[in-house]
Amino acid sequence: MPATRLGVVAAVKPAPFQYLAPRSLDDALTALAAGDDGKLLAGGQSLIPILNMRLARPARLIDLGRLVELRGIEERNGGYVIGAMARQRTVERDERIRLGVPLLAEAITFVGHPQIRNRGTIGGSIAHADPAAELPAVAVCLDATVVVQSVHSTRTLPARDLYRGYLETTLQPDEIVTEVCFPKAGPGAGFSWIEFARRHGDYALAGVGVALTVVQREVTEASIVLTGVGGVPIRASAAETILRGARPRADGRLLTMQLAAVADAVRDAIDPETDVQATAAYRRHLAGILTERAVQTAYTRAVARTDAAPAPDGPASAAGPDAGEVVAAARPAPDRDLGPAVVLDDGAAEAVAYELGGLSNA
Repeated sequence: MPATRLGVVAAVKPAPFQYLAPRSLDDALTALAAGDDGKLLAGGQSLIPILNMRLARPARLIDLGRLVELRGIEERNGGYVIGAMARQRTVERDERIRLGVPLLAEAITFVGHPQIRNRGTIGGSIAHADPAAELPAVAVCLDATVVVQSVHSTRTLPARDLYRGYLETTLQPDEIVTEVCFPKAGPGAGFSWIEFARRHGDYALAGVGVALTVVQREVTEASIVLTGVGGVPIRASAAETILRGARPRADGRLLTMQLAAVADAVRDAIDPETDVQATAAYRRHLAGILTERAVQTAYTRAVARTDAAPAPDGPASAAGPDAGEVVAAARPAPDRDLGPAVVLDDGAAEAVAYELGGLSNA
């Protein structure tokens, strides 16, 4: 709508639209179902620039910011249920998430800058489906489930089934993401998120999330998901198969040949595009390198969590730090409390040194 200032009429950047601000989920669902010309506004960190460039011209903008019922974080059914309107910064600072969903706690520090995370929401990022975003890849890596609701029904689907293509999901026009459910990490679980960007806060040229389960030093379960190298988060199933059954060398690190085979399988699983930021060949090579480092870091953390777990008839082992201490982000935001010190072996120290050294380039 035109605005007048000192007698001069100036048009706002977006195309004209009707603004709606429902105060309950039922009202929001009703407004969305009233026509196919509505657009949902969550945190607005992606949508507002698109509106300003007039790449989207919705007739109605439905602001979900007043839906307090979608802001909660609670432990339920062996995991953590995060409301779609929970701010990313709130999740980042939640101690339960830091301890129970360490991959999410680590990856979320790479999302833009604190100002972005103050406004951005969990559900907004998940539903926006940007192929270079961190949170969709984390959800797929952890086999998270997404709850979506319409005026007619509520359904739950695995995060991997939500993404269809670039900025495209399987959501129906009248559906709203209401919750995202992440499983809780077990004592033998290890995680790592590593990405590379030209500047801190930019979208990653390539990124990888790794989740491992280690029993008696052997990898029993593995999940590897990549971002920034395709139209959707890519699960590297062949690489996961290679990694299962892997055991360490005498020094506690995984075999170089094992890691190289996993990296090669990751490169075979992706088909990145060339753009002004990087060539496809560079992204493919980078994805393999990041995967090797992320797998080794996740393995080291899994062993530490296992060693720190309470013995059946006694207190926690003195062989490793507390389980929560080993999940400190590899590249924390500048304003973030680093938390307690962690004693790392040579392999983990090398991986962390690489990530921290990348601050000048990322």
